[in-house]
Amino acid sequence: MDQTVKDERALRILIVEDDGEAAGYMAKGLSESGHVVDRAADGEQGLEMATAGRFDVLVVDRMLPRLDGLTLVERLRAEGNATPVLFLSALGKVDDRVRGLKAGGDDYLVKPFAFAELLARLEALVRRGQSGATTTQLRVGDLEIDLLARTVTRADQVIQLQPREFTLLEFLMRNAGQVVTRTM
Repeated sequence: MDQTVKDERALRILIVEDDGEAAGYMAKGLSESGHVVDRAADGEQGLEMATAGRFDVLVVDRMLPRLDGLTLVERLRAEGNATPVLFLSALGKVDDRVRGLKAGGDDYLVKPFAFAELLARLEALVRRGQSGATTTQLRVGDLEIDLLARTVTRADQVIQLQPREFTLLEFLMRNAGQVVTRTM
């Protein structure tokens, strides 16, 4: 079995990063790890997407155009959005990290970073935020998805899906009855 595919459910991750190369590197690695990744290139777009979408965790750069990362997170927290936030920044002094955490960040990782550490921190943030009972099956009509076994059935017929198809179906089922944009 491929070791990059985990039995855990795919995370919905929003990366708010203006450096296209860094954002692409993270998005590629997180997608290959089985997660669903959306990207925003500036703070205003990131705030809009974080407010409109339902994400499991956000990765936010501190220094962003149009709206800095600290202000973005402060606004989310003021609106009652408790989505875990990992600040990712080249600003690595103690005062910088403290400001990020006091602004509402849940963790802070300094650039450059090891991808394995980023992934582990994101998964830890989500684990901390989960309540005791977690859903392992989703059902919409006669369509059922088992998140642990990674199986899909419809009318008692097993449907074989590729990992990306499975992740997309899971996202659609979690958002059943809602309008889902292409960006989401």
